[in-house]
Amino acid sequence: MRVVSGIQTTGNLHLGNYLGAIKNWVAMQDQGECLFFLADLHALTGNISPQELANSTIEMAATLLASGIDDRAILFNQARVPAHAELCWILNGTARMGWLNRMTQWKDKAGKNREGASVGLFTYPVLQAADVLVYKATHVPVGEDQKQHLELARDIAAKFNTDYAVDLFPLPEPFISKAAPRIMSLRDGSAKMSKSDPSDLSRINLSDDDDTIAQKFKKAKTDPEPLPDSFDALAERPEAKNLVTIFAALSDRDPQSVVAEFAGQGFGAFKPALADLAISVLSPVRARLDQLLGDRAAVGAQLARGAERATALAAPTLLAAQRAVGLQV
Repeated sequence: MRVVSGIQTTGNLHLGNYLGAIKNWVAMQDQGECLFFLADLHALTGNISPQELANSTIEMAATLLASGIDDRAILFNQARVPAHAELCWILNGTARMGWLNRMTQWKDKAGKNREGASVGLFTYPVLQAADVLVYKATHVPVGEDQKQHLELARDIAAKFNTDYAVDLFPLPEPFISKAAPRIMSLRDGSAKMSKSDPSDLSRINLSDDDDTIAQKFKKAKTDPEPLPDSFDALAERPEAKNLVTIFAALSDRDPQSVVAEFAGQGFGAFKPALADLAISVLSPVRARLDQLLGDRAAVGAQLARGAERATALAAPTLLAAQRAVGLQV
C-alpha cells in the first residue's frame, strides 16, 4: 500500500486539524508507505504573499514533525518535486473541461466571478490528480469535500491508460481509517472549528499555552443540562456533543465510554477534565514545535531530503508518461 496525501500551507493549525487529519497521518506511517506533502503549488491559486507562503510552509512542516511525522514517511513540499507540475501538464491533455466545470469546489470558490478567477483555481484538481498518480498511489485519505477530486483522479487515470494503451496508473482508492472526528467551534456547535473564525475563543490553536487552553474550554459554549449516560442522547445538544467528541478523540476512546464515565455530571466537572487532557496531549507537541521553529533552516533541510526521496519515486512514472504520449523517443 502506498498512501499519498497533501495538506494546505495555511499555517496556524488548530485542534480540529490535529484530530481530523494529522493524528491519522501519524498512525498511517505504520500501515504502509506514506508520502505527505505541503501543497505550496496549490497555494498559488489564492491570494497569498510570497513571504507568507514561505513562512507557512516551514511552519506547517514543523507542526507535522512536532506531531509525530518522522522518517517512516516521506515529508516534502510539492514545489521541490517538479514531476508534480510536469505530469499535471501532460494530464491537462487528458482531463476534460466538462469534468472540471462540474467540480463543486470550483463553483463554490469562483462564485459568480468565474471570469475573474485564476486559471489555476479551475485546473488545480488536475494537479491534485498528478500529485497522487505520479507516485502510483494505491490509497488517498479523503474527507467528504475531497471525494469528488479523488473520483476525478481516477477518471483521468483510466482515460490516460485507455487513450495511450498503457497500464501505467493504478486507480487510487480512498484510504479507510478510523473515522476522523468532526471537530466543531467552541462557540457554535453547528460550525466547524476554523482559523478563519473571527473569534479566537472558537478554537484551540496548537500554539496556545496551557493557561489559554484551559480558559478556552472553560468559556466554551455548553448548555445547563448534565451529561446523559448515552452519547446518542446528545444528538440535539451540539455544543455538548462536540466537547464529548473532543475528549474521546484526545483519549482514543469511544464517545459512549466518555459519557458513561461522566453521566449525571455537569460541565463544571467535565470542562476541567477535558482541559487537563488536552493540555497533556498538546503540550509536548507545542514544546517540540517551538524547538523546531527555533531552527527553520533545519526544517527546510528536512523538506529537501524528503523531496530527494520523492523525486526518486516519481521519476520512473513521469518518464513512462512522457514516453506514452511521445515526449521521449
